[in-house]
Amino acid sequence: MRPGAWNLLGTVLLFQFCKGLQDCVDIHLSASVIHLGAPISASCTINTNCSSLTAIATKIVWKLDWEKLPEHWQHQREDGTLGSNITLPHLNHTHAMLSCCLLLAGTPQIIGQAELQAGYPPQSPSNFSCIMNLTAQELTCQWKPGRSTYLPTKFILKSYNSTSKDNCQSRKKPIQHCVSEDGKNQCSIPRSQLPLYQKIDIWVKAENMLGEAESPHLCIYPMDVVKLEPPILQAAEARLGPDSSFPQPGCLKLKWEKAKSSKHVEQMCELQYQHPGELSWVLVPFLNSGPQHAGEYDLCGLLFATRYVLQMRCVRSSLGGQLGGHWSDWSSSLELTTRERRPIVRLDVWWRRRVRKLDPTMMDIQLFWKPMPTEENSDRIQGYLVFPSPPRQDRESPPLCNTTQLSCAFQLPERAQEVILTAYNTAGESPSTTVIFWECQGASLSSIHTSAPDAHSLWVGWEHPLGQPLPRAYVIEWCLAPAQEGDCNGNWKMESNGSSTGTLLDENIVPFQLYKITVSPLYHGTRGRPQHVYAYSQEKAPSHAPKLKLKHIGRTWAELQWEPGAPELGKSPITQYTVFWTNTQDEGFSIILNASSRSCILRGLAPTSMYHVHLMASNQVGSINSTDLTVMTIALEEKDINVLLILIGLFSVMFFCIITLIFLHKNHKMKNQFWPNVPDPAHSSLGQWTPTILPGETIHLSSLRDLAMPPVSKIIVLKEEEKKSPPQTMETDEESKNLPHLVQAYILQGDPFLPEPHPSSSGPIQYGKVMGNQGYQRQHRPPSGLYLRTDSTQPLLVDLTPSPKPYENMWFQRSPPGSKVPSFQGFPEEDSDDSAFLPHCPQGPLPDFPLLQGLRIEGIEGLGSI
Repeated sequence: MRPGAWNLLGTVLLFQFCKGLQDCVDIHLSASVIHLGAPISASCTINTNCSSLTAIATKIVWKLDWEKLPEHWQHQREDGTLGSNITLPHLNHTHAMLSCCLLLAGTPQIIGQAELQAGYPPQSPSNFSCIMNLTAQELTCQWKPGRSTYLPTKFILKSYNSTSKDNCQSRKKPIQHCVSEDGKNQCSIPRSQLPLYQKIDIWVKAENMLGEAESPHLCIYPMDVVKLEPPILQAAEARLGPDSSFPQPGCLKLKWEKAKSSKHVEQMCELQYQHPGELSWVLVPFLNSGPQHAGEYDLCGLLFATRYVLQMRCVRSSLGGQLGGHWSDWSSSLELTTRERRPIVRLDVWWRRRVRKLDPTMMDIQLFWKPMPTEENSDRIQGYLVFPSPPRQDRESPPLCNTTQLSCAFQLPERAQEVILTAYNTAGESPSTTVIFWECQGASLSSIHTSAPDAHSLWVGWEHPLGQPLPRAYVIEWCLAPAQEGDCNGNWKMESNGSSTGTLLDENIVPFQLYKITVSPLYHGTRGRPQHVYAYSQEKAPSHAPKLKLKHIGRTWAELQWEPGAPELGKSPITQYTVFWTNTQDEGFSIILNASSRSCILRGLAPTSMYHVHLMASNQVGSINSTDLTVMTIALEEKDINVLLILIGLFSVMFFCIITLIFLHKNHKMKNQFWPNVPDPAHSSLGQWTPTILPGETIHLSSLRDLAMPPVSKIIVLKEEEKKSPPQTMETDEESKNLPHLVQAYILQGDPFLPEPHPSSSGPIQYGKVMGNQGYQRQHRPPSGLYLRTDSTQPLLVDLTPSPKPYENMWFQRSPPGSKVPSFQGFPEEDSDDSAFLPHCPQGPLPDFPLLQGLRIEGIEGLGSI
């Protein structure tokens, strides 16, 4: 059969016989409650009359709290009946369910269960005690149970009446038992069930399913364990009359009443008192109240005029607080104040006096005093009185001072030498202290010195002068510096031991402050001149560091400087400076300098780099940093710039010299471009003229000058209106054909930039003018009748314009209007500017005109290099 069919069949059968399973299965346990950790056995058997279950069941398995138990703990029956036994070697559960299951088609089905419990038997209760409460009228006992049993445990308070002779060995009538409530460890027996003055045997019993235990037995009288109510404490009232009694100074008169529930009980009480603000109490034991209703007590030895807190408690006097007796609770607190007595105190006194400038007959006196501890340091002082000495008998004159402070300022005549000082309170005045104003006629101390044991104290030491008697006392004053002599007010003390060589100042000493300490020796009938010293109890680190300034900077170095601040009070001097600098890569460097340094040079820096610099000032206590200074090194230093400027200057001079040499070398070509100069025609020749050559234009001419011909200074070609040329001879035509091409340009002989010949030069100045028409270049026919010749040394100009100066030659380019000389018009526009000065051949031979003779000369011997 398939597993699915078995499951379906098993389910149907279980539902069919579910009501009869209780009758079919028997589970037996060796014990239902066992010790925790002990073994336990169980058996599960299916009855024979339940054949339907045996037909489908294959096996019995066990579970403990839904967890399957190991199979080796289980044993199947060998007699053929369907059953199983199991043994748990140790049960660690205080409460568990053991289940018997049938294995149907591999699935366990619960057919029976049993509950298991485990725990411990009870232990004997401890700390068993009983208290008889008269207010509640019941005997209450309490105890401390042992460890937890993990099982329901019952506590029963049991007691029996007993005889007083045999110490509760024989029991009489039992007393009603008391069962404690769950979770409570006490139980009470009503007073009506108890004999108060007969012994009873009483104990507590603990029970559970594993066992029982009893506490130790108590054999007591119920009244021996009674706990009384606290008494009522109060102050006793003063009685008036001849037998009146008032509390003495430093005493308190007390009385108390018994509690209402315990008035018939003889009691013994104890008192405790406490000064307000203190933690500890002072106990006063064994105060017997007696059989009377109330008790009284005088408490003395207290401080005068001091408030106290008081409490009281009581116990049965027959028990005396021994074992078995219980003290009552403390009563409510009572606060009382003791009476005062007039002060009995020793006053240490110090003074300062000055003669008034406006009235020399009067003195300004400042008096200081301190109440010193005595054997009875309990007097309360309300104020102080200063009277002039000697005082008046009636004491009705007003005092010089009536103050609660420890100082007083007043005026006295210059002849007054002493005053009287007293302390007072509500009970009266203290014995008077006479203050004598001694003069400074004694020897002063040899030296004084100080040291600081801690931050709030200073040790002052001194040395006595050699060969002088010891002082009887010393007065030490201290105040914050700076202070003038006599200005230290408020902080002073007196050292009464004349052989002492030092004292500790531990009042009003603040760390990090500079104090001026003055020591004055006091002799019998005089005092010595004071000496002072300055000291710190503790010093501070500097409050600020000097500010860094950049003085100079270079490529790889930087010079810094700073000004130290003024010395500060409470701070020790600077001991050293430390300069830190970091680059942009967070690489740090530092240098340590002494306290006298005022500047520093940082070396090894990178050129054109940024650095962050700060200064740390240090003294013996600590250090402090200044603000950051950012510096940037330069690319070139001043000397490098100077060298560079010198090199640039040298190169500039050399370049200028080279340009100048080149310029001088090219002067004959460049001169006319800047300042063209026309040479003197009377001292010039055609060979000295140089034509203006445009850039890129080169003219090649043959030799035109005959060395035997006189020099010609200028050729001007004037154009005429176009006319028909007269017939020429063959010879003329041939001559015109042989004219050079030089007539196309304006030609100067010589360097145009050279100065013109001096007028005093020897030789005639030749002028020539060739007048022709525009067709000269095309027809080569010189016009007739246009030849002019003169032997004058002056310019051959028909107008009134004077001869040009060497720098005024450009007006010759064009004849002015109205001149008899024709204008040079009609030349082609495409010619250069110098084309206006090109000559035209005359109409016929001019053999006697030197200028034209020069034109007919072929070659360039006299023209120079063109």
